[in-house]
Amino acid sequence: MDLKHIRNFCIIAHIDHGKSTLADRFLEVTSTLDKREMKHGQMLDTMDLEQERGITIKLQPVRMNWKHKGEDYILNLIDTPGHVDFYYEVSRSLAACEGAILVVDATQGIEAQTLANCYMAMEHNLEIIAVLNKIDLPSADVERRAKEIETALGIPASEIIAVSAKEGTNVEKILERVIERVPCPKTAETNELKALIFDSIYDTYKGVVAFIRLRSGSVKRGDKVHFLNTKKQIEVLEVGYLKPKYQTADVLLPGEVGYIVTGLRNVRESRVGDTIWNPGNTGLVAEQAEPLEGYEVVKPFVFAGIFCAESDDYPLLRESLEKLQLNDSSLTFEPEHSGALGHGFRCGFLGLLHMDIVQERLEREYNLALIATAPSVSYIVVNNKGEEVLISSPADLPDPATIQSLKEPWVKVEVLTPSESMGTIMTLCSDKRGISKNMQYIDEKRIILHFEMPLASIVVDFYDQLKSISSGYASMNYDHLDYRVGDLVKLDIMIAGEKVDALSLIVHRKDAFYVGADLVKKLKELIPKHQFVIALQAAIGAKVIARETISAFRKDVTGYLYGGDVSRKNKLLDKQKKGKKRMKLMGKVELPQEAFLAILKKS
Repeated sequence: MDLKHIRNFCIIAHIDHGKSTLADRFLEVTSTLDKREMKHGQMLDTMDLEQERGITIKLQPVRMNWKHKGEDYILNLIDTPGHVDFYYEVSRSLAACEGAILVVDATQGIEAQTLANCYMAMEHNLEIIAVLNKIDLPSADVERRAKEIETALGIPASEIIAVSAKEGTNVEKILERVIERVPCPKTAETNELKALIFDSIYDTYKGVVAFIRLRSGSVKRGDKVHFLNTKKQIEVLEVGYLKPKYQTADVLLPGEVGYIVTGLRNVRESRVGDTIWNPGNTGLVAEQAEPLEGYEVVKPFVFAGIFCAESDDYPLLRESLEKLQLNDSSLTFEPEHSGALGHGFRCGFLGLLHMDIVQERLEREYNLALIATAPSVSYIVVNNKGEEVLISSPADLPDPATIQSLKEPWVKVEVLTPSESMGTIMTLCSDKRGISKNMQYIDEKRIILHFEMPLASIVVDFYDQLKSISSGYASMNYDHLDYRVGDLVKLDIMIAGEKVDALSLIVHRKDAFYVGADLVKKLKELIPKHQFVIALQAAIGAKVIARETISAFRKDVTGYLYGGDVSRKNKLLDKQKKGKKRMKLMGKVELPQEAFLAILKKS
């Protein structure tokens, strides 16, 4: 088909504004799927986890055919996630498209992630089509929300399409606008194959399947192609499109979006962001080929240890993480050993929801029983020689005598809130060591607050507190700024005199006492009683700053005494005390999984 009849676009929005429902209507309107095939909503949310939670976790491409003014068009759509933890999926989708449909809920208006995704689309120079969704709801205020979009994003209110994705109202107008406004793909005048891998999955039968966007050249079954970054050469086993199931084709042409079956079994050999290349008739060799501009290498900012409940499962955990990393390139991991938990991996995530989803996917898809330690952020240690070392775990912190300074990551936070919650939100942010930068009114009732804050302050319970003090109306988005020097100390937790690395924290000195006291109190409730007394201590270096004691199970050894001198009673109690002491030397404190999660539930 002629390039002029191809349109590549994605749907972007804040979480729960109706992206996946709108994608369903597109599939219906274009007859890509029959009504009987659409058994449930969100056809592009293929994971059980996505269906249960009602959120999109993975980008999902689909190809649709549509007739407009008597001409046939190919529409390649990518449905994207809305939560800030999956922004990397969105950035990959934008790199494969020429246009974006920006969906805004007509009842809630612009949210923090709406702005972030829109700015990301502008950076990629995409044509943006604004859509107000959910106009069928009684609380929808189309006029006010359209003005809001015009004020905040500069998109004229007259160009905004009001739709109901649930009922299918005006959905065809969006497709018409896409054909009229989104430019057709541009390709180089050469038959040298260059295709960008924007996603890939591991299929048990097919091996690695790469989703690609062709910039130039064509690819068909039997072609020999190179992966320019991993230096791997393969023979293509199958090519085709997603409709949304695999549909084989004879050839993929320039400007098209499709998939190729690589047959690779080693997941490390096919990376998202890599370029698939073939010289065509140019006579070049792989070493001379210029790879396409890939995606930014994503840096995880939240780290946690993941360990197997059964130590025999360790090789399976490694294999599972490798397969998951192919599907989710923002996940990083490296081996880690803990005295309390054995062998496991230190994993890097983009946020807490991302961590939660990865853990649940590992447990469901690979049938693993896992223990996850509390999340922490990465720090930069500047030693006495002035060298900088990045650490992702408090256990990696060197001897304090060798440390010149400690740097922690700071983020730029945008909070979008009703103006009546402004005071309490500013108090919350200042309590979390936030610095207020400026504020901007969207209209008389809504305001955007800009702060700079340490990432450690927002990574655990900030979002929950924000929702609770604003009655659920506030939303937030954050971007990483830089690392800044702070007065930080390592807080060790000692149980029965032994340091537990997995419970160590790096905290600001002024918060250390409150965090330590709170944590040992929680651990006292969570750790069951043993036959001996257990001391729980929070310490900075050699200085203990908080302590709780779990008393021992005690048998009443003096119960049968019927009087006489008190020394008989004391003699029996001393004998019991010596027995407890011996037991303490042999006994081992069992830590439940809840102990590691206690850090998450700071009061």
